[in-house]
Amino acid sequence: MTQLALVIDLNVCVGCHACVTSCKEWNTSGEAGPMVDKYAYGENPTGTFFNRVQSFEIGTYPATETVHFPKSCLHCEEPPCVPVCPTGASYKRAEDGIVLVDYDKCIGCKYCSWACPYGAREIDEKQKVMKKCTLCVDRIYDEALPESERLPACVMACPTSARLFGDIHDENSDVSKAIREEAGYQLMPEWGTKPANHYLPRRKTKVKIYKDELERVDNPLSKEERDTHNAPGSGPSLDDMTSW
Repeated sequence: MTQLALVIDLNVCVGCHACVTSCKEWNTSGEAGPMVDKYAYGENPTGTFFNRVQSFEIGTYPATETVHFPKSCLHCEEPPCVPVCPTGASYKRAEDGIVLVDYDKCIGCKYCSWACPYGAREIDEKQKVMKKCTLCVDRIYDEALPESERLPACVMACPTSARLFGDIHDENSDVSKAIREEAGYQLMPEWGTKPANHYLPRRKTKVKIYKDELERVDNPLSKEERDTHNAPGSGPSLDDMTSW
């Protein structure tokens, strides 16, 4: 059976959120939309997103790292969101393994969001239905698009090629090779949901930091630097400092 999924390389993800914005742009005007934002600039903003990037720091100074972790629906092979749905709105397609929501059947009870251990489902504040990543199902089968563009919007937008898309059950596919050759892993496999999406682990690069590199030689924000800084127009020009 075909199982379409994403494989995300955490080693090259830079947390730019291009995947988030491209996903929002494509899907809010597509079959899965709209993706409503309420009070975006207010005190209590709400918004519907299919994909989010969580960024956090690990380690102890000065040996710290920033980790960017994109997360969306994992299109589990044993999705716990499907059997709890009282109306059958949540379902898994047999032909490609994509988990979807039928908005016409969804009553917004949120049972599926409680069952999902990954927090991958969000309620749309306007339509009052549950929404989630569809793997851009309306795009990947669109024959009006060039074959090279029949990919999820997030995959197309990623500037570092951190996102791969394909059939993980096809041992010759790029995603299967990446999982096999680069130690790809599932998120929280102990839940028994068999998430289809996989992650490629971060690969450690040892960097030697010397003590003098932790201290700035100058600080343009310090009072001393501000007091001694040249007034506008009184310092050397670009011609004085550059050899053309």
